[in-house]
Amino acid sequence: MGAVTRLVVFVIATAVLGGSPVARAGEEVDLLLVLSSDVSRSIAAPNFKLQRDGYAAAIANPRVIQAIRSGAVGKIAITFVEWSGAKQQEIVIDWTVIRDEATAKDFSAQIIQAPRAFRDRTSISGAIDFAMAQLARAPFHANRHTIDVSGDGIHNEGRAVTDARDEAIAKGVTINGLVILGEQRIPNFHTNPPGGLDAYYRNNVIGGPGAFVMVAENFSSFGQTIHNKLSAEITSKPTR
Repeated sequence: MGAVTRLVVFVIATAVLGGSPVARAGEEVDLLLVLSSDVSRSIAAPNFKLQRDGYAAAIANPRVIQAIRSGAVGKIAITFVEWSGAKQQEIVIDWTVIRDEATAKDFSAQIIQAPRAFRDRTSISGAIDFAMAQLARAPFHANRHTIDVSGDGIHNEGRAVTDARDEAIAKGVTINGLVILGEQRIPNFHTNPPGGLDAYYRNNVIGGPGAFVMVAENFSSFGQTIHNKLSAEITSKPTR
């Protein structure tokens, strides 16, 4: 056995014994879910906190945990990312398996503790492309791949959002939307385009098997809306 071969064998053996991501590459879960959260400059600090708190509470909600445990495998894998401009996306929490109350609460605590990533323009296409890259590198396997995009405004930077959406759909990925409406319905094309922001998301952002949009009437109601959305995403039946 040559030196290179011995090195390869050693690396593989170490990975298996040490429980590294290489060893878990084939771990089966019911769903790969990218939580993709808008942190562009239209989201003020108090609303950013309400958004983070909403995600954290939803993940640890007993009904969400029960939905996870009721799946065929009884666990899902989630990564939490934040996005703003075309080149501004960041992994806040990398791929993590949620299978019970303990793992859910740990993920929830990490959401609360992490600093804000960005505060700039709004590139939904950049968010989708980045989420697709995370799905491609996930160290787990699932029949369902979903991107959960939350935002309070329309796309205004980077390549066409419909191009990014269509490429994701072609690969069997479902994109769902969570639209956050302003506290006051002021005439603002970014946050209140013709037909409404929910219609904009339906026409330009979401797609794939069973795709849907949910609406949070304001940031204060975001927590309950993301809870409802997660429950719906987790309990959907495999479609591919």
